[in-house]
Order: sequence, then structure tokens, then C-alpha cells
Amino acid sequence: MNSKRKICVVIFNRANYGRIKSVMKHVQQHPDLELQVIVGASALLNRFGSAIDVIRQDGFSVNGTVYMIIEGENPTTMAKSTGLAILELATLFENLKPDIVITVADRFETIATAIAASYMNIPLAHTQGGEITGSIDESVRHAITKLAHLHFVASKLSAERVLKMGESKDAVYITGCPSLDVLVELDLRITGELRTEVEILGVGGKLDLSKDYIVVLQHPVTTEYGSGRQQIEETLMAIYDLKIPTIWLWPNVDAGSDDISKGIRVFREKYNPAFIHFHKNFTVENYARLIYNSKCLVGNSSSGIREGAFLGIPVVNIGTRQGGRERGENVKDVGHDRRQITEAVKAQIAHGRYPKSTVYGDGYAGKRIAEILSTCQTKIQKRLTY
Repeated sequence: MNSKRKICVVIFNRANYGRIKSVMKHVQQHPDLELQVIVGASALLNRFGSAIDVIRQDGFSVNGTVYMIIEGENPTTMAKSTGLAILELATLFENLKPDIVITVADRFETIATAIAASYMNIPLAHTQGGEITGSIDESVRHAITKLAHLHFVASKLSAERVLKMGESKDAVYITGCPSLDVLVELDLRITGELRTEVEILGVGGKLDLSKDYIVVLQHPVTTEYGSGRQQIEETLMAIYDLKIPTIWLWPNVDAGSDDISKGIRVFREKYNPAFIHFHKNFTVENYARLIYNSKCLVGNSSSGIREGAFLGIPVVNIGTRQGGRERGENVKDVGHDRRQITEAVKAQIAHGRYPKSTVYGDGYAGKRIAEILSTCQTKIQKRLTY
């Protein structure tokens, strides 16, 4: 009889995977744990980079898939997609019978994991709780906290917020963010593999990674649905004015994604800029190399706040999507304004590298989390602690 504790990780998008990969690796290697992996949503779709292919290439077996994204990228389809995920996950959990389910961070789909697991009396572990941001992510994150039985938070401040929400002190662990773990031992120099990935995949101009370049990654803000087209056009024109070689990554599947994607496509057809290369997705390691060797990371991705701080990358953060999140000195905040963005990018490039910040941990979260998962006691019944 298998006495190992079964840990089921649910991955719904490329960002999820980067934020939990090291935990998966350490769970897989732990003698008392068995890793189960469920992949769904945009992580299955080619137009978002087929993260499932990267997961398999990294040596992880996939125990189940969840096709649940309804076309449209609007608030209605976002809600319906989440409902479909609950239906599918309930069946998978019933079949896999995990001892603990892990849901990652705060994207809209992740609440489906929390609802299905908690309703089925399966202990739920949650990473990156207690943080503050903009978008629907803020509400989703705190709702998951109230459903979760184990909290793996990135910082002391996040732990304090989770405790103020009435969670038990015995269930809150300050582990740091697993997304940093890959950076500790990784050779961050540009490799032939990365050059090949840039040259062969994606569309647009051909870039020489040995020369100066910037990276742009801008997602929709769900609570500002309807403004995505105008917002992305400001960023596009700022980059067009700068004329700096640019690698531009496609947005995620949040409500408003279609507006941003359309804005990018129209811009590309109209201007056909030879200095911009548009790309769907990179492996976790190659994305780290890509941003580390860039002169500036521009947009509203949390990777600028997390990995960017740890690596000291100059970041221009646009808009409200990361509003309120803890950050290092490397981030310069601007609005959706062409001139502001242009001036901020110039200033960040002129500044250059920032000192390393450990605001989100030291890069050893995955090992800590796996060890806790192997020994922790879990209680299904939750109580407010005040």
C-alpha cells in the first residue's frame, strides 16, 4: 500500500507554472510525497504558448487536463470558464484522491481549484496569499485564503494580513515565493537555446540578444474591462517612439485579453516595426535569462515586482494591476500615458541595474514547502481565530 502523501498541483496558465515549478520538483524528489499534476485553461492552448508542453519537457507527468476556457475573454466568459473548471476538477479530484491540493496565487481560474477541493473536504494549500494588488486578482486571492487550510506566504507582511483575516497561526508559513527558486542556481547568461527560441518562434523583427533590448509584457486589468485597447495603444506607441529592440510577450487570458491582442495585431499590421519581436511564451528558465539580460522590463506583470526585484532589473510598471504590492527599489510606476512610459523607460535604462532585493524571499521556498507538506497536520474544519 502506498503510504506517500499525495500532493496535487493545479496549473492553469504559464504564470502558475513559473510560480510553482520548484515546489513540484521538491515534492517529486521527496521520499514521503507523491506528486500529482493537473493542467488546464490557457496552459493547454497553443495561442497562449502551450505551457503543458513545457511542463512535460521538464519531466513532470500530467495526471489530468481541464479544457474549460470559453472564447470571448470578457467578464461573462471568465465567470463561465471558472464554473466549468469546478465541474471538471471535482471529477479529477474524485479519481486522483489527493491528500492535499495546491492552488497557486490569484488568477481568476485558481478559485475553481479552491472551491472544488474545499467542498470535497480535501485540504487546500495556497501560495502567495496576503498580498495586495489591483484587478479581480485581489478579491480572488483573499477568497482563496478563507477557503485554504495551509498558507505558504512570501513575506512577513503577507503573513500578518492572512492572520488578520482570522486564519490560524499554525497554518501560516513564511516560505518566500517559489518563483525565485529557479534564479538561485541558474546560469543567467544568454544561451544558444534562448537565441534559437527567439529566432524560430514568434513573429516580427529579428533581434540580436547580444545587443541592448527591452522586454514588454502587459496583461488586461479585469476591473477596468473595456479600457484594454486604449491602454495597450499607449504602451505600443511609447515603444514605437523609443525605437529600442523589444521582445513583446502575448497577454494572458483574463477578461480584456482580446482587446489587447487586437490592439497589438492592428499596430503590427500598420507599422510593421522591424525592432519588435512578438512572442507567445518562454520556458521558466529562458524567461529568467531574457529579463535578466534586458535593459528594462515594461508592462504590468508581477514578474517585474518579484523576479525583477531579486535580479535587480529596472522595471517600468504601468497602471493599477500591481497596485499595492510590496516591491523593491527597482520599480518605477506610471499611468497609461505614452509620454510617461517613454520617459520612465529612458530613466530606468539610464539608471541600470539595482541592488538585489529579498522582499519575496531568498530562493529556497520550494524545498521548505515540500518539507512542510510532508509533515504538517491538516484540519478540514476552519474557525475564525478572533
